[in-house]
Amino acid sequence: MKIPALEAAFATHTGLLREHNEDSLAVSTQYGLAMLADGMGGYNAGEVASGMAVAVLKNDLEADLSAWYRELTRHGMQKLHDLIQARIARTNLSIYQSAQTQTQYSGMGTTLVLAVFLNDRVVVAHIGDSRLYRLRQETLEPLTRDHSYLQEQLDIGLLTPEQARHSHNKNLLTRALGVDIEVMAEIRDYQTEPEDIYLLCSDGLTDMLTETEIAHVLIQNRSLGFGKLQLAADDLIQRANNNGGRDNISVVVLRVLDQYVTQGFFSRLFGG
Repeated sequence: MKIPALEAAFATHTGLLREHNEDSLAVSTQYGLAMLADGMGGYNAGEVASGMAVAVLKNDLEADLSAWYRELTRHGMQKLHDLIQARIARTNLSIYQSAQTQTQYSGMGTTLVLAVFLNDRVVVAHIGDSRLYRLRQETLEPLTRDHSYLQEQLDIGLLTPEQARHSHNKNLLTRALGVDIEVMAEIRDYQTEPEDIYLLCSDGLTDMLTETEIAHVLIQNRSLGFGKLQLAADDLIQRANNNGGRDNISVVVLRVLDQYVTQGFFSRLFGG
């Protein structure tokens, strides 16, 4: 049996204080695709926004990656950046229009963090304060930067990282999906290496665990080898709840095993 190029695991939990889980996530190892959204807007509106974001984007991007693999490979990462930006714009408009036309969803929106693996690159797109981290060897590095007032205060030196951890303004976003008629995702791409681990997470994890604690879990799990990644996802959720579980907690953990090639293209090429 051929070992796949990408191993994936995910978990989500309501946490200990919330009544509803407004996080949504989706993973498609067949297309090298993972995404996570943290909804907002009160009662069920938040879960509607995050659910719409994940469902629409997954459907669109799977179709795109299957149909356009050769074009994306030929033209490089910029074409994939443009494609992702266009699909996010369409999703944003869908959520925005639902919020405008259905009073029970007024004001809803969602964060978004998205990863697409193609050959030896990963394209990362994000809006809001859900994050993507990369563990390479022993170093955990954030590949996204929060779109929040708290991050702006950190950037200009008004707060230290320790002060930020205890701030009461954690949830004030400067950018979110579905809140305005237009929004721009921040999109970058990075070289991947075998044994890299990528973590997508909502702020329910990062508010409860330090980056040092997150790195410890991922490093410890990687030593267990292929097929054990779900243990890391479950452990992160459990530790966040042990530390208070003040919000919904969601994680997607991805481990790179080889260069990623979307299977849809090759299955058609070779009649598989």
